[in-house]
Amino acid sequence: MTASRPAAGAPDRGRSTSGAIRAGLLCLVVLVLAGAVGLATRQPWLFPSLGPTVMLFFTAPRQPSSRPLNTLVGHLVAIAVGYGCLLVFGLSSAAPAPTGGLTVPYVAAGALSVAVTTVVLQLVRLPHPPAGASTLIVSLGILSAPVQLLDMVGAVLLVTAAGWALQRLVPARS
Repeated sequence: MTASRPAAGAPDRGRSTSGAIRAGLLCLVVLVLAGAVGLATRQPWLFPSLGPTVMLFFTAPRQPSSRPLNTLVGHLVAIAVGYGCLLVFGLSSAAPAPTGGLTVPYVAAGALSVAVTTVVLQLVRLPHPPAGASTLIVSLGILSAPVQLLDMVGAVLLVTAAGWALQRLVPARS
């Protein structure tokens, strides 16, 4: 008796299950690493846009937006644009939108930051959709102090390096 194989084009349940578990575990490792640095430094090294970034690394590694260069440039542009919008709309000393309330200037800063980040990343041909969350985090004042922005950059560097290394150390099955 021969083992049955999935029909051409049909998913192999064993491989998709093991791939899903691999992706989940690798996401867990990378985010725990960022969180551990955050705990040790008492700084925000774990923030929302890192979640979709690591998900891209391990669930869609061949997509251009998953490349390390796209990730680094995407988040760096996003942080800079978000901070620029925060300053342009006079929000640098305002309470963050989630605690102080959403105002017209915050809506303008948030919407403009995503729009400008999108334009820049498309023009340089380095898209990274999770950067849209990073620019909102900054432009809405959630993380906006200079030390927090440096922590965001450090976390992006750490997560990108760890994700890249884990892709090589724990390759996906073909």
